[in-house]
Amino acid sequence: MVRTAPVLVLGSVVSVQLGQALGKGLFSALSPSGVVALRLGIAAAALVALHRPRLPCTPRGALPALGFGTAIAGMNLIYPALARLPLGTAVSVQLLGPIALALLCSRRLADAAFAALAACGVWLFHGPGGAPPFDGLLFALASGTAMAAYLLLSRNAGRAEAPAATLTLAVCWAALLWLPAGIAVDGATLYRPAVLLTGATVAVLSAVIPYSLDLAALRRLPPRTVGILESLEPAVAGIAGVVVLAEVLSAPQWAAIGCVCAAGAGAVATEQGARNRSVT
Repeated sequence: MVRTAPVLVLGSVVSVQLGQALGKGLFSALSPSGVVALRLGIAAAALVALHRPRLPCTPRGALPALGFGTAIAGMNLIYPALARLPLGTAVSVQLLGPIALALLCSRRLADAAFAALAACGVWLFHGPGGAPPFDGLLFALASGTAMAAYLLLSRNAGRAEAPAATLTLAVCWAALLWLPAGIAVDGATLYRPAVLLTGATVAVLSAVIPYSLDLAALRRLPPRTVGILESLEPAVAGIAGVVVLAEVLSAPQWAAIGCVCAAGAGAVATEQGARNRSVT
């Protein structure tokens, strides 16, 4: 089961970036707040139908879901960032959160080295040219901070007595935090059939599938390893931006893809090797 955990993380990365690319395509019809509200609202409804969670009996019992859901809500600040930045750039800046987590949690020199390589990829992703919009960078950095908290809280949620129920309640809470803003800005546009259909696709690809895969993976891998593995997100985001959104990547940005892919592959190899040595 441990050997499949990196595959779960990579599946989550691909799914969420494809979903985010489709979500950015919705900006012609909805505001970023509306896209997030639709994404989380549909994801919450799908998870409730799938898992039918019980509500916590005490306020203390609700704290894990509330904390986890707040982190999920914070991660969705990537959508306002996407309205101002290319997909690859926004996800690269967001990645600074997991990289910082990997460095803070590191106990081996190899972990720091791979995190540094991923950081080099993030730097290269900006490439030459004008400075990105400052507000877009702030949204992406805030999303990255929430992403680091999400990785830590996902591990705790995965060890809970009912992890699927915790995840479902967390997504419901995140949806409640975003719905007022989405409804206030977009109103009845949220309920158009074409918008709902695309929103449902975005919800499944960028929320239901990746959150479930992350929850399973973080029961088997430490957060620092998952954080470095998720350094592949700028690479996948860059490719999704090219394929789905026709966003052009420069040569330095393709070099960044090589850096983050090498960092992710190295993290998996050394982590697996360390586990094999501990078994023997």
